[in-house]
Amino acid sequence: MTKTYQVVGIGNAIVDVITQADDSFLELMGIEKGIMQLVERERGELLYSSMTNRVQTPGGSVANTLAGLGGLGLKTGFIGRVHDDALGRFYAAEMESDGTAFVNSPVPGGELPTSRSMIFVSPDGERSMNTYLGISSEISADDVAQSVAADTEIMFLEGYLYDKPQGKHAFNQAAKLTKAAGGKVGISLSDPFCVDRHRDDFRKFVKELDFVIGNEHEWESLYQSDLSTALETAASESGLVVCTRSGSDVVLVQGEEEAVVPVKRVQPVDTTGAGDQFAAGFLYGYATGQSLAACGRMGCIAAGEVISHIGPRPETDMKQLFRKEGLI
Repeated sequence: MTKTYQVVGIGNAIVDVITQADDSFLELMGIEKGIMQLVERERGELLYSSMTNRVQTPGGSVANTLAGLGGLGLKTGFIGRVHDDALGRFYAAEMESDGTAFVNSPVPGGELPTSRSMIFVSPDGERSMNTYLGISSEISADDVAQSVAADTEIMFLEGYLYDKPQGKHAFNQAAKLTKAAGGKVGISLSDPFCVDRHRDDFRKFVKELDFVIGNEHEWESLYQSDLSTALETAASESGLVVCTRSGSDVVLVQGEEEAVVPVKRVQPVDTTGAGDQFAAGFLYGYATGQSLAACGRMGCIAAGEVISHIGPRPETDMKQLFRKEGLI
């Protein structure tokens, strides 16, 4: 029986609000240049109102991945929380128009506002991000409907949401429902600090998963060892292990099988979204039954495309790039 969705993602629903700002403005507003900082609600509102000519796009790591998959023609759905405010309605509508079903309606009432990341781009291309987490980090098991989780071939989870107990419950619920209905479940580790904070839980969780995507720092943090030991341990515990190493070969291991995919080094214009689009390319290959090496190459091609321009989502027909490389 075919399922409604090929890939459903659970993640932070964050509106990216982007504006140009010179260094003196950053200094005036006390914004640290080139890094991501979490901000509280009042600070978030102050920064938002200080932005001129702002451009808004739906962001969040898994949401960017789903946009890439939608562009490749897969049927996708997104489980995330937005408030029933202007930004939340904008987010839901944009996801739908990008071809991804936004499965939960915006939440009305006296809830937290929709999450947003205020991004100031300086003349040298550096991005200074100020993220107000708002309602999206309140996601819980209640947001994961059985009708959606059981009706997808692949459930993809964003490691960042592991930071809150109810986020963990949402993951466990989604994994349980998807697996019970014969689907596959995987996670992107998101961030070495996130791994540090939840090492024991992540290690337990990895054992139940069909695939795990992480970079070298995240894998080393998870197993507190050098990379090759970490990947060996991971491969013996999880289904399919994917390790990206910024600019170096990508390693994919499944049981006894291993693929090493060389990366073409390019000078990035904007590295935002590289990991998200690597995941999109990889998942496209995984969902369509490609070999380990082909899944890895698709991930690398998608990541290479997104770092060649500003913004975290593809601007090229990715299927055409895959065809050019003889992958489909």
